[in-house]
Amino acid sequence: MREITSIAIGGFDGMHIGHQALFAQLDENGAIVVIETGYANLTPDGFRERYTEYPIFYFQLEDIRHLDGEAFVKLLMQKFPKLRKIVVGYDFHFGKDRRYSFDDLRELFDGEVVVVDEVTHNGDSVHSHKIRHKLSIGDIKGANEFLGHNYTIVGEKEQGQGLGSRELVATININARAFLMPKEGVYVTLTRIDDEEHFHPSVSFVGHRITTDGSFAVESHILDGEVVCEEKAEISFIEYLRENKKFETLDALKEQIQKDIAKANKELKRLQL
Repeated sequence: MREITSIAIGGFDGMHIGHQALFAQLDENGAIVVIETGYANLTPDGFRERYTEYPIFYFQLEDIRHLDGEAFVKLLMQKFPKLRKIVVGYDFHFGKDRRYSFDDLRELFDGEVVVVDEVTHNGDSVHSHKIRHKLSIGDIKGANEFLGHNYTIVGEKEQGQGLGSRELVATININARAFLMPKEGVYVTLTRIDDEEHFHPSVSFVGHRITTDGSFAVESHILDGEVVCEEKAEISFIEYLRENKKFETLDALKEQIQKDIAKANKELKRLQL
């Protein structure tokens, strides 16, 4: 921490392409300062760290929100005594009641303040709240373009109904409630099991099991052979396949699952994944 000479400050939930534009302004001794609000659900619980090589330091909003501008800059200098550059976004505000902007930061900080302009993709400004909206309507491709990576959730293995392996197809069930769930339905995905280095092609379901017991589930069927999951899995979303819907019989559901598998295989082959 004492060798850090530049920092980027923000919430950075999602670590999307707008955030990456800030990180690109850091020098080799740079770091990321996350103002943690407690509402991060695109990259919660330290998952931001997988999308950058820079060290990340977390400041809890409740611990700093009372500070005036001068006290906030003083805190930064205490944490990073060699600090020479601060990078923020065009909409950055800080201090009590968010009353201070980058203009105040330039006055209070005896160093360089870099303000990164709004980042757009296909003419649309990139923001975390827009990514959340895209996920909520099943626009996985749009969310992934804004993110600059596939939206991925991670969770511990949990026991499913047991119907899959007996009546339908075998699935890995996970509890990933720290993450924002995309729209209920079936997805083309890639799934990584435990600590394996590679992802398996898969088709995944997110939603309530309305054909059976109505419970909420996140489950993934591996397409390249049966895999044993011991502790955890992560699911990387590629494309939305279809809505969650009720089937009159398990045979009808099984028939639809086979169609889902065929579509997922075709799409993954097209993408060479």
